[in-house]
Amino acid sequence: MAALAKLEPKARLSAADWEEAALAALAEGGLGAVAVESLARRLGVTKGSFYWHFATREALLQAALERWERSDERELQAAIAAASDPRERIRELIRQVSHKHPSHAVFAALIKAIDQPLIRPLIERVSQRRLEFVTETFHQAGFDAIAAANRARLAYSAYVGFVQLAQIGQPRMSHDEFEAYIRDFIGILIPE
Repeated sequence: MAALAKLEPKARLSAADWEEAALAALAEGGLGAVAVESLARRLGVTKGSFYWHFATREALLQAALERWERSDERELQAAIAAASDPRERIRELIRQVSHKHPSHAVFAALIKAIDQPLIRPLIERVSQRRLEFVTETFHQAGFDAIAAANRARLAYSAYVGFVQLAQIGQPRMSHDEFEAYIRDFIGILIPE
């Protein structure tokens, strides 16, 4: 995702520039922060530039969310691509998603807006795909179907909960405490 800071003015913005700015605003301030006028200010252009690419705010939001969904899936798979051992893939996946990433802030903002008709199907789709992916990885690591599904649910529940807690500034942990937490969590899910 593009930097969350104001982008340098350009002669002509692309739809992708607007989508990235919308995702940055969503991550910073939630769904209500995705407003055409404030995005135009962030991008250093007039609102007319917006209407060149999108008919409505909802059209921008839809395109931005589709961009985030595609990016999220690529990043999830790329996080573990190098590990050939399924157990190590799970460990690496947990290590990768445990650290601060702009995608987590977008996800947290979307969870807060889950009652919105555009958001609920997206969260359901993304969560289902993530759970299936993690379940399959646990299955490849030698867990039977039930244990694989249960461990995937546990891992995903912990992720969602931790992302939500981070939004309220909890838990407050030092770097070493957090790394110990991640090691313990990995040890619970994938015992040696």
